[in-house]
Amino acid sequence: VGESGTILTSSDGIFSWTKRTSGTFDYLSGVTYGNGLFVTVGLSGTILTSPDGTTWTQRNSGTSDLLIGVTYENGLFVTVGESGTILTSPDGTTWTERTSGTPEYLIGVTYGNGLFVTVGYWGSSGIIFTSPDGITWTERNSGTSLYLLGVTYGNGLFVTVGDSGTILTSSNGYGTSWTRIDDSGTRKKLNGITYANSTFVTVGTSGTILTSSDGTTWTSRTSGTTNNLNGVTYGNSTFVTVGQSGTILTSSDGTTWTSRTSGTSKLSLE
Repeated sequence: VGESGTILTSSDGIFSWTKRTSGTFDYLSGVTYGNGLFVTVGLSGTILTSPDGTTWTQRNSGTSDLLIGVTYENGLFVTVGESGTILTSPDGTTWTERTSGTPEYLIGVTYGNGLFVTVGYWGSSGIIFTSPDGITWTERNSGTSLYLLGVTYGNGLFVTVGDSGTILTSSNGYGTSWTRIDDSGTRKKLNGITYANSTFVTVGTSGTILTSSDGTTWTSRTSGTTNNLNGVTYGNSTFVTVGQSGTILTSSDGTTWTSRTSGTSKLSLE
């Protein structure tokens, strides 16, 4: 998903991408799947749902704030955005606003080990909030003044990434204590991160891709593009990252990446 309401789908995630009618021209910033439903979120509180990725229905979010990240786990959709906005829904149709405790930007959200974690920035500080149920949220000390933009969970570890190559990890399972990785191998902004197939993959500006098996030691990979990469996910035995000018790259292992034809020049955000 991306700018101007762009939605592309692919049955294989590799060779063939099809543009779908979203019914909106608003930026779409995040997308997830759960409980038999795709959910995408974006500008002006936009929320669209689809059972098949083809036909999309607009839902009432109850907010005009920009929604940026969205996830589904533990029977709950959770989306986050500007002004500290957090909304939850059990079905993707009816959404309830929750109190985050911050007035600033929440960018990424994930779930692991019985815990929702969202990250973002407030003024000149990276912020982290955790919740066991998506309803009650607690602020944690990030220990960094740099923006945090993406977060994932894997191999018993929460990992968040952000500006200037920032990578933080939390291994206590509760997201309460975070450790900064001193040398991520880049000073580029890292926009997104995922974990699958025993591998963490993070992507960022100027075609940056880093991988790690443990969240601590990171290796730079050749992406073959200088376009900014904004989001990354895994499915059907394939990593997929998207970004500037409709860029789509795929990889079976996170190491070797191949450019794919998206059929659009629109910015892809997730």
